[in-house]
Amino acid sequence: MMAKTGVFDGGPAARAAELKRELQRLVMTIVDREDEGDDDVSSVGTIDRAMETMCVLKELKKCKGGGGGGGGSLKVTFACPEEFRCPISKELMRDPVIVATGQTYDRPFIQRWLKEGHRTCPQTQQVLSHTLLVPNLLVREMISQWCKTRGIQLPDPVQYSNEDGLTEADREYFLSLLNKMSSTLSDQKEAAKELRCLTKRIPSFRQLFGESLYAIPQLLTPLSQPQTESDNCDTHPDLQEDVITTLLNLSIHDNNKKFVAETTMVIPLLMDALRSGTIETRSNAAAALFTLSALDSNKALIGKSGALKPLIELLEEGHPLAMKDVASAIFNLCIIHENRARAVRDGAVRAILEKILNGVHIDELLAILAILSSNPKAVEEMGEFGGVPCLLGIIRDSTCARNKENGIAILHTICFSDRNTWKAMREEENKFQTISQLAKNGTSRAKRKASGILERLNRAVNLTHTA
Repeated sequence: MMAKTGVFDGGPAARAAELKRELQRLVMTIVDREDEGDDDVSSVGTIDRAMETMCVLKELKKCKGGGGGGGGSLKVTFACPEEFRCPISKELMRDPVIVATGQTYDRPFIQRWLKEGHRTCPQTQQVLSHTLLVPNLLVREMISQWCKTRGIQLPDPVQYSNEDGLTEADREYFLSLLNKMSSTLSDQKEAAKELRCLTKRIPSFRQLFGESLYAIPQLLTPLSQPQTESDNCDTHPDLQEDVITTLLNLSIHDNNKKFVAETTMVIPLLMDALRSGTIETRSNAAAALFTLSALDSNKALIGKSGALKPLIELLEEGHPLAMKDVASAIFNLCIIHENRARAVRDGAVRAILEKILNGVHIDELLAILAILSSNPKAVEEMGEFGGVPCLLGIIRDSTCARNKENGIAILHTICFSDRNTWKAMREEENKFQTISQLAKNGTSRAKRKASGILERLNRAVNLTHTA
């Protein structure tokens, strides 16, 4: 297979003349060695070089009339050693880099592979323990020397635009910031603020954290070190806020969600941040748990870690800045069944009903209550904590069809689980026809649930009369 090479300096005619002279010299060398009976490896190498030169000359002749005049540049193809080709592109590597499995690829092509979401080595299919790309200086030097002896100009790797838009200087700066996270307090503060800004403004910097197993642990160094009474996060809340917010920025990147959550220190430190620091820190910690919980595997991991309890405690506090992020995180986590039992055990039902009664974030909290209503203990607590009159009031007074639908869906579950609530439902129906109105005018799901409640209530009345 032929691969594209770099760009030759000078016009095609001058280059052709140079190639002819080189070919003539190589042929004479071959003939002289044959006459002397020399058939060693160096003679074979000379023959290979002569064949390569002929290939280049042939391609040059083909392209001579096609825009190569006037001293312009001309791209040609040639046969190069297989070990110099990128396994992905099959072309001569300009910037060879080594991945975690030890295989070498041309940087732009392996970057594209990783950017597409692959976490395996294209050649071995092994899962990559990290996505750090290490320059293969030895192979690059071998390619450079090989090109030099053949008059081929190999462009500098910096001239190639990376798929992620980052230069080597960007990567070096990134690594220097991470190193500062293990330095003095002033360096840590400076680096944390800069990493927060970079990961917010430039998506490619979020991706960089996935290129090394050690990047996130380095970021978290100031928060994970043993603290003394005189040197803790309460003393330096701005440092904690910048680090936690950087974690939030990282978790937005889809390819980061799994390994961020699975980094040992991340979830415990997010839980600590939910309880301490500035309200921005606590809110951003909740937001990070929300974005990480987009993956079902992360939902289970976060739930098992005990993160629902501090989330519910923050919900109970009711700070306006944190409420939406906290509610979103709890809702996402409760999508999987096992986390619903954990949320109920940690006091979610009482906390949510109190906020709804106070008119706080009714839409989001009612959605959580609806998903929790599949848990028998949650239904029992809704009856105990005044959930029925609260829900009937929402259905009666709200103008939001979604809230009415969630409210009646929860009442439907309560109705079929706790007959002690039927009296309140009948009184509401007799006084306001709340459920009947929804059975006529609600969404299709709301109509079904409302009709089911009415049927159940009417059947109970008929049974009483019969008895």
